[in-house]
Amino acid sequence: MIIVFTKMAEKKQVPLRLSEKLYNAVKSIIDSWQEEGIYAISFFVYSNEAYEYNGFSNVSSFAISYNTEEDCEGAGQYDEERWNYAFWRQDESPVIDPDTPNELTDLLFDWYKENGITNIGEEDDDCYDENYNYIGKGPVGHYELLGLVSNVAKRLQQEAFIEKKFGRKLPIIIHGLEYAWFDIEATQNANINGEADVFLKAMKELGMC
Repeated sequence: MIIVFTKMAEKKQVPLRLSEKLYNAVKSIIDSWQEEGIYAISFFVYSNEAYEYNGFSNVSSFAISYNTEEDCEGAGQYDEERWNYAFWRQDESPVIDPDTPNELTDLLFDWYKENGITNIGEEDDDCYDENYNYIGKGPVGHYELLGLVSNVAKRLQQEAFIEKKFGRKLPIIIHGLEYAWFDIEATQNANINGEADVFLKAMKELGMC
């Protein structure tokens, strides 16, 4: 799974200006957090048919947030209230936001174009297997953005930025409103030292992935 995202970045030749700017934007936001009791970080990558940008619809956004022990009211280690984003406060800081275009949004769509990624927002109708399990990658552009985001998170963990900031290791959970197979893949790729092991086990026990 790690190889998938690594090869994706190598094949697409992620421009330094995009990867670095994503990394610096995320790092700056996280560095500004001062609240006590943060136990997990959310990298929320989400597509919606209402999201439009530069003539494309159903495009993906990227925002970050966190949850605290106080927010989950002492939920157990594997409880849904601790790990399901539906229960989180969802106080997000946008990074890529089609509704409010910024430099990073522009750079992302430039990157799509440079790498021949067309038909942004469209999705293959044949995206379920014979058992009705979803096997698609989301609308065009979503999986590619997920790969960029996952590698940013991986770099933060590799450089121990999260551990130094909070004094302990924390998971960076990469997800949408539902925890699709590619969200789990992206989260595994990012948390190279097992930071997300409890989250991943909870997803299996709760049947959420």
